Order: sequence, then structure tokens, then C-alpha cells
Amino acid sequence: MSYARFAVYYLPPDGALAEFGAAWLGWDCVAGRDTVRPDVPGLDDVTMTPRKYGFHGTLKPPFRLAEGTHVEGLKLAMSQVAQTCVPGQSDGLAMTCLGRFLALAPVGDTFDIARVAATCVEALDTFRAPPDAAELERRRKARLSERQEALLQRWGYPYVMEEFRFHLTLTGRLPVDQIDHWSETARTHLPPLPAPFVMDEVALVGERQDGRFELIQRYALAG
Repeated sequence: MSYARFAVYYLPPDGALAEFGAAWLGWDCVAGRDTVRPDVPGLDDVTMTPRKYGFHGTLKPPFRLAEGTHVEGLKLAMSQVAQTCVPGQSDGLAMTCLGRFLALAPVGDTFDIARVAATCVEALDTFRAPPDAAELERRRKARLSERQEALLQRWGYPYVMEEFRFHLTLTGRLPVDQIDHWSETARTHLPPLPAPFVMDEVALVGERQDGRFELIQRYALAG
């Protein structure tokens, strides 16, 4: 299959958390298929924005392949990165609200998680085509700080390196008066969350022609 863009994700391993995320969002990016949703009124609407990405934590944001590069070379580079990258770990995961959307985020020291993400961003940068003018304009609508603008120009995305915050998205942007409701609703469906949270593998994913992302290959971190 041909893909419009690629990204590096953390995808939870097979188990209760991965099953929850796929069902909650309605898209299983590992299996590449729609899922049976929980019977929760309004769930389809509040998960519409993150659905196409699947249940994941972004490590290297979506990018188009640079001219002169190809998928097989990207896979090889991913394998080389994984062979030398040390796994990351935090005390656990907890649900939180980030900019009015709900997500699972690491608890405690997140240095190691950020290190894995920074490694992926930097080591694979030669495969990233520069963002076009339309994408730059869209990013700048968020009123970027001076540092975020510099990161956008250098890495093609404003929320990397020290501006990065790892999270697994559960909803789109919520009205303020619905945050508590959806927080409680999500908690009633969440399985026990990992403690500690260990990131010992990463995944290369691709954006299909229908705009949805799916798994291409997982890579164990063996550094």
C-alpha cells in the first residue's frame, strides 16, 4: 500500500489498554479496521478528530517523504534507531486534560520518554520533506512562541524537543462544561493503567489514502 505521510508512534502492546483505545476511538490502527464502539451517547462526536490517527502517542509527527528517499530506506533507518535507542520509562500513566482534550500522560519524571521522542525526530529528519506554505500557515494560527516558531522551521513541527509532551489522546477539544462529564465517562471504561509505564518499542505508521493511519511495523528498543 502507498501512504501519503508517515509518523513514529508509541502503540500500546496487545492487551487491555490497546483494546480499550481502539474501541473508544472507533479505529484500530494496528489491525487497520473499524471497531465496535462502547454504547456511550455522544462518544462518536467527541472522538471524531483523533479517530483517524488511532490510539497512540506521537513520537515523530506525521511527515511526507523527502525527495529522493523511499519507504524501504525509512524502515531500515527505523531499525537502526531502535537498535541503539534505550527504552524510556515513567512512574505510570494517568488521565489528564490538555488544552481541553482528554489524554493519558506519563506520571513522574518524563525525561526518558522525551529522549526517545527526540531521538526519533532527529535521527529520521533526512526522510522528512519540508512543510509547505499551507501547513506552515496552519501551524502559525496557534500563536506560536518564538521558540516554537524556531522548532517549526527546524523540525517541521512546533511541539518537539523541549516543547514535547507525550500523551495518548482520548478526545477532541471539549466544551469546558463537558470536560468533567467525559473525564468521568472515560474513567469508567479505562482498564488498569500501567505503573510503571515502559516504552520499550516504537512503531512506524502510514497515512492511508482514506486519511486514516495504520501500523506498518513495530521496532523493539534494544539500546
